[in-house]
Order: sequence, then C-alpha cells, then structure tokens
Amino acid sequence: MHALDVDWDHPTDPHPGPRLDHVRAYVSTAGADGHLWHGVRTLLLTTLDRTRDRAVRTPLIYGEDAGRYIVLASGYGALEHPRWYRNLTAHPEVRLQVGAAAFTARARTATPQEREVYWEMMTALWPPFEEDRAAARPREIPLVILERAV
Repeated sequence: MHALDVDWDHPTDPHPGPRLDHVRAYVSTAGADGHLWHGVRTLLLTTLDRTRDRAVRTPLIYGEDAGRYIVLASGYGALEHPRWYRNLTAHPEVRLQVGAAAFTARARTATPQEREVYWEMMTALWPPFEEDRAAARPREIPLVILERAV
C-alpha cells in the first residue's frame, strides 16, 4: 500500500489504557487537553503500519528546533525499536498533530552530529530518557527529526 492510499483520518490508536486516554483527549480538544502531559509538550505521530496497511497514531514527547520536531524512539527502554519507529523507517511520510495544527511531515533518523546536539535537549525535557537509554543497551535509541512537508 502506498502512503497516499492510507486513511490518515481514521488511524488505529493505542490499546485501552492511559496512552489511549491521552490520545482521545488530545484529539477531542484539538490539543487543548493533552498537548501538555506531565509538564512536557507532546505531539501525535501517525505512521503507516508497514505490515497491516493502516495508519497508526502514537503520542510522543517532542522538542523543537528551527521548525523541526524532535522525538526519541526510546520505547521505555525496550531492547528493540518501537513499532512506530520501524514503521517510519519503511514509510517516512507521516502525519503530525501538534496542538491544534495537523500536517504532513517527513521523518528521518538524526545524523550522529544532530544526535549529539539533540539528545541533551531531549533529556533536559524528560530526564527519564536517560534511564531508558541505560535499560535499552546495547540498542542505541534513535533520535528522529520530523520536518513539515512543503
């Protein structure tokens, strides 16, 4: 399936629980409830599921620099990359909702130089990312840059 054929307006959301509650609040209030989560900004990333031909939505903590959005594929310190990251490596065209704004973006894994700069920014926003890095070893947690499509 090609990304243009995906029903981006009706993505699959997380399983029932706090993440689903977060996504539903975010969507139903256009980000007024949910953009800030535990004091940090979050966005909703929608990727094309590489195995099931459907759009999947995930809430993520983000940083921002020069109009680009930065996220970490920490997966809570899991030993393998989260599904959303594996999806966007197969299909880098994604949809973002940042607050009330929704738009198409292109995802890519940061270069080693970008990673060095942005890792510090992301752990300053959410210090538990350092715990995730220790738990995930030997896996290196990918840092992802999301740029609005033109």
